[in-house]
Amino acid sequence: MAAPSTGRARVLAFLLAGFAAVGTAFAYPDKPIRFVVPFAPGGGTDLIARTLGAEMSKDLGQPVIIDNKPGAGTLIGTDNVAKSAPDGYSVVVASFAHAVNPSLQPKLSYGSNKAFAPVILVGRGPNVLVVRPDSPYKSVADLLTAAKANPGKLTFASQGAGTSAHLAGEMFANLAKVKLSHIPYRGAGPALTDLLGGQVDMMFATAAAVSTFVDSGKLRALGVTTAEPSPAFKGVPAIAAGVPGYLVESWYGLFVPAGTPPAVVERLNAAGRKAARAPDFVRKIEHEGLVINAGPPAELDNYVRAEEERWARVIKENGIKAD
Repeated sequence: MAAPSTGRARVLAFLLAGFAAVGTAFAYPDKPIRFVVPFAPGGGTDLIARTLGAEMSKDLGQPVIIDNKPGAGTLIGTDNVAKSAPDGYSVVVASFAHAVNPSLQPKLSYGSNKAFAPVILVGRGPNVLVVRPDSPYKSVADLLTAAKANPGKLTFASQGAGTSAHLAGEMFANLAKVKLSHIPYRGAGPALTDLLGGQVDMMFATAAAVSTFVDSGKLRALGVTTAEPSPAFKGVPAIAAGVPGYLVESWYGLFVPAGTPPAVVERLNAAGRKAARAPDFVRKIEHEGLVINAGPPAELDNYVRAEEERWARVIKENGIKAD
């Protein structure tokens, strides 16, 4: 049995820790906040992060600094945040890969998604199958005809192994019973550069990454990956019309390291909700096909758990592996 003095010391230590956590929460934030984007600059996740971060900084009263850490199918940037101090100053801007990496990667460097606390599901949207304007493929049917005639010859780019662009292409090939060659990059920016330059044939890119290219005529959209056509891409059919059962959805959310004080998570969530519905944010992403969610932290947690389960089945049934 512990001596009375020892017991009192433990109680005092517990109370001091509690006061420290409360003090941190009330003071938060008192310095810049770092948004880690696990992709190279120039892609859809980078665009969402910068636009959302600029809006959130107005409410938080501190700068939001974008820190691009691409590589390893988002694992480098994600691991960096998982191992950061749980104080709300390191936030990972997560996307599709966050939900599929547990099924694609044999061993996550950060253990599991229990390494994170959810903050906010910003929104969800389609990927878009795009080709160059001078491409001989005018439709999904044209592309499938060519792919069946030349197995493995057609190439598709992605912003990295395990990302939505990668899995969208793999699911397309599996359901359509064709063989395509995957070319991974360290972000959507480099992938789009090579697509525009003619080094690859196509990309199942996020809407946020390619909408401006489609609008300007620098890329041609053949189909969207959602079950129904997207209002943001008028006249562009759903790929599912020609490939039954096809469905891929991109999403963007914020996570902080597990153990971050609940009051800090709530402060970030409140700022995120306000930012995601701010007129300037909505205006800047209105052409991205993004459906805004911006609910409580539990909304992101529930959504990602469901996506993990759905993609775990798809990956296993189709034998999809990370490059």
